[in-house]
Amino acid sequence: MSMNAVKYLEDHHDKLLEKLNAFLAIPSVSTDSVHNQDIIKAAEFLESYLEDIGFTNVSQMDTGGHPLVYAEYNEAGADAPTVLVYGHYDVQPVDPIAEWKSEPFKPEIRDGRLYARGASDDKGQVFMHLAVFEAFMKTEGKLPVNVKVCIEGEEEIGSENLYKMLHNKRENFAADFAVISDSGMVDHNQPTILYGLKGFTGLEVTVDGPDHDVHSGLYGGAVRNPLMALSHILASLKNEEEVVTVDGFYDGVEPMTDQERDLIKNVPGEDYESALGITETVSEKGYTAKEHTMGRPTLEINGMYGGYQGEGTKTIIPSSATAKITCRLVPGQDPERIQQLLEDHIQAVAPAGVRVHVKKENLSAKAYKVEPDHPLIQKAAESYTEAFGKETVFVRMGGSIPVVEWIEAIYHIPIVLMGFGTPDDRLHSPNESFPLDSFTQGMTTLAHYWTKVGQK
Repeated sequence: MSMNAVKYLEDHHDKLLEKLNAFLAIPSVSTDSVHNQDIIKAAEFLESYLEDIGFTNVSQMDTGGHPLVYAEYNEAGADAPTVLVYGHYDVQPVDPIAEWKSEPFKPEIRDGRLYARGASDDKGQVFMHLAVFEAFMKTEGKLPVNVKVCIEGEEEIGSENLYKMLHNKRENFAADFAVISDSGMVDHNQPTILYGLKGFTGLEVTVDGPDHDVHSGLYGGAVRNPLMALSHILASLKNEEEVVTVDGFYDGVEPMTDQERDLIKNVPGEDYESALGITETVSEKGYTAKEHTMGRPTLEINGMYGGYQGEGTKTIIPSSATAKITCRLVPGQDPERIQQLLEDHIQAVAPAGVRVHVKKENLSAKAYKVEPDHPLIQKAAESYTEAFGKETVFVRMGGSIPVVEWIEAIYHIPIVLMGFGTPDDRLHSPNESFPLDSFTQGMTTLAHYWTKVGQK
């Protein structure tokens, strides 16, 4: 069955690419109200395409913000599994526009890559799923699996209304498993299974001293400097071996198994030094940089400010100082508990003479992991290998995708992350692009996968 669909995809490659270009040409920037009509236009594009393919109950669901595009296909039979396919049609702003080598909403092919905003994140990958569904319907008259489609328009602004929709309309989105293509591979043409994501939490620490900036000569030695106090607090959070020193931080953390560490060894290593301009890597004692990034929790200071920032010297003791801290979490860590542990630690080590205020960020997510030997994961790995001609590698990612946690928490179903982007796609940056061979071989991967999953 899949070979007929693959042949269709090959024969209609140029027409499908032309259709994708029309989708990419819609400037569906979700954060800017100037583009509200473009958001509607992108949703209508998806509605029309899903109806043409043969989906039923196609609609734009009102979320209270940008619409969510929903559709169903229920003709694969009662014995066939039902999959929830999630993606998003909104894109990031294009700024700074002067750095683009071609118009961001006029797709252009250069050196085997398709350049446009959304080419990789996430319009290109969403479109691949729809093109594969079209191929099955045109060649077989049916899909191998039952499908529910959920394509939102607010991912780039934090999926503000998605959790409410998933929670309140459980029957609409209920499925046996979910597939998401909003991620990437570890290298160009290196098939990659992403079987875990880190959770996320954060907070903001403000240290207040005098009620106004004061003269450092007149008051130095009598007044606690908020910047110095903040530096003391931040330095106490982690030691020189990259081990977080907050009591209870590692409680409940699932240890990395020997199998996982072996899987990580097989992942092509990124040359951090040359890619990032650093002198050497640092990682938690007992773990490699790849292991720490993929499978161990982290704590980072994202920003720190206070006092005089201009040219030259201004001899003051600032009245306040602030730092922003985030943690990437692993299974076994609860974001709210981690926030409380951090606050308790910060208040306990705060020096005398200052007032410390901790603001807990609302945006948090738990980590997600599915066992790499799960049958749905193994079928995905086999499909990647068949399409790309290389053994699939298995990775956990240091990033977070909140919708993954939401789907797992509400529906308790496995989630298969089948991404086809590459490290060179420049997501959220000028000159975003997507390799044409990822587009072609990715669709072949999906055709094989749906056939394997749908086989009785």
